[in-house]
Amino acid sequence: MEILSQMWSLLGLLTVIQNILPTQLLSLLRSIYESLQDLISPYSYFDIPEFNGCCGVDINDLYRHVNLYLNSVNSSTSAPVCRRLTLSRSKSSNCISFAVAPNQTVHDTFNGHSLYWTHHVETVQDSLEEKRSLTLKLPKRHRRTLLSPYLLHVTSRAEEFQRVSRERRLFTNNGNASYESRWVSVPFRHPSTFETLALEPQLKKQIIEDLNSFANGRDFYHRVGRAWKRGYLLCGPPGSGKSSLIAAMANYLCYDVYDLELTKVTDNSELRALLIQTTSRSIIVIEDIDCSVDLNADRMLKSTRKRSQPSSGKDSGKEEESGRVTLSGLLNFTDGLWSCCGEERIIVFTTNHRENVDPALIRCGRMDVHVSLGNCGMHAFKVLAMNYLGIDSHSLFDVVESCIRSGGVLTTAQIAEILLRNRGNANLAMKEVVGTMQARILSSGSHKEHLMDYEEKLTRTPQSMLAVGSPENRYSLPGRIGEKKRKEGGNKWEKKAKFLVRLRYLTKSDSGGRGRVTEDIRSRK
Repeated sequence: MEILSQMWSLLGLLTVIQNILPTQLLSLLRSIYESLQDLISPYSYFDIPEFNGCCGVDINDLYRHVNLYLNSVNSSTSAPVCRRLTLSRSKSSNCISFAVAPNQTVHDTFNGHSLYWTHHVETVQDSLEEKRSLTLKLPKRHRRTLLSPYLLHVTSRAEEFQRVSRERRLFTNNGNASYESRWVSVPFRHPSTFETLALEPQLKKQIIEDLNSFANGRDFYHRVGRAWKRGYLLCGPPGSGKSSLIAAMANYLCYDVYDLELTKVTDNSELRALLIQTTSRSIIVIEDIDCSVDLNADRMLKSTRKRSQPSSGKDSGKEEESGRVTLSGLLNFTDGLWSCCGEERIIVFTTNHRENVDPALIRCGRMDVHVSLGNCGMHAFKVLAMNYLGIDSHSLFDVVESCIRSGGVLTTAQIAEILLRNRGNANLAMKEVVGTMQARILSSGSHKEHLMDYEEKLTRTPQSMLAVGSPENRYSLPGRIGEKKRKEGGNKWEKKAKFLVRLRYLTKSDSGGRGRVTEDIRSRK
C-alpha cells in the first residue's frame, strides 16, 4: 500500500509540474528524453505517415505499399501471427484483407534480421479525424544495409500482391461515350485456365513459357530499348478455342482484358485515345481482324487514286481517311509511337482466315507469336473427357483416335457440346462422339447423297432429337432406323465405305493435330 501511495504521489507531482512549467520547457525536456532514449536503444525507428505534408491531401504511396505488404505477410500460413488484426473485403477484391489493428505490432524477418511494424492511430484534437502512421523498427547497427533493400522488397511484394488479389475487369469501348469514359467495364470472371484448356501439351507448354518470359522481361525490354509489349495472332476455324485461350492467358497473368470493337471507332484519333486510356498489365483484343473493318481496301484505294487522279491525290486522300479507321492508323496503334504509352501489354488479333489479314499487320514486331488452332486432337480430347465426364480412360478412346486419324475430326466446341449434353452418362457421350466422327468421315464425296437420304428417314421423336443434337452434329448416333434401306444398298456401299476409311487412314494419318505455334521472334532470354 505504501508503494502505491508513493506512486500516486509521484504522478500527482508530475501533473502539477506539467501544469506549472511552460510549454517550451516541456518540449525541450521531451526532446532531451527522446535523444537519450535513441542513444541508448539498439534500434532505429522510421515513421511512415498516411499523407505527405501537413495538408493531408497527398496520399503517401509508401504507406499504401506497406499496408499491402503486411496484408500479404499476415495472409500467408508461414507468417507469424499478429495479436490483433482487422479483417475486411472490398468489392474490387477476391479475398479477405488483413490489416494490423491500431497500436498493434507485427514481426517480420529480412536477411536474417528481425524487424517490427507498429500501426499508430491518434485522434486529432477537436476533430473526428484520425492520424494514422506506420513505424518501422530495425537494428540500428544494420540500418544502412537493411533499409533500402527492405523497402524495395516491400514495394515489389505489395505490387505483386495487389495484382494477384484485385478483381480483373473486362472492358469494351462505348461508341457514344465521352472522352473521359471511352471504356466501360464489368468484372472478368471467365473460368478458363491452362489446366482446363483443351490444347496439345507441347503447344500449351510453349505458350506458357512465352508468357512467363514476357511477364518477367522488364529489365530485358528496357535494356534492349524495346517497348514492353507482345503480339499474338490466333487463327483457326470457329469453335477451335481462340476466346478460351485469351481468357486463360488473362487468368494466368492476372491481366485486365480490353475487347476493342473497331466498328464503333470513328477515326484514327479516337483509336489513339482508346489506347491511351488502357492500363498497363492488360490484354487488348481485336477479334475477327479480317472482317471488323475493310483494311485491305486502303491499298486498293491508293493505287486506284494514283492512276485516276494523280493531280488531286492529296485532297482525296484526306477525304478517304477522315471519318474511319485506316490501315495506317491500326499499324500505328500496334507498333507506332503511341503503342509505348503503357507497359506490360499484350495485343491479340483473332481471325478465321489468316490469308485475309493484311501482311503488314502480322509481321514481326507487331504479331510476334502466331498460334494456329485446328480441330480437336487426341490429347485435347482427353482433356475434354476429363473436364466434362471425369474419366481419364475409356474403351472407345482407341476408336476416337482412329477416327481422328481417318479424317473424322471435329472442333473443340462440337465435342464439348456432345459431352456437355451427355455429361451424366459417359458411355452414351463416347458413343455419340464416335458416331459423329464416323458420320463426318462418310459424309464426304459420293456418300453425301446416301446420308441425306438416310437423314430423311429419321424418326422425329424427342429421344432421337436429343441424340441427334445440334445441326452441326446432325449425323450423330446412326442407329437401326433406316436399316431396311441400308440392306437394299447391298454390300456394294459397305465396301466403298471401308475403302474410304482405309484410304483416309493412309493419307491423313497426321491430320488430327491440334495446333502449332510459329514464333517470328528473335532470340531472347
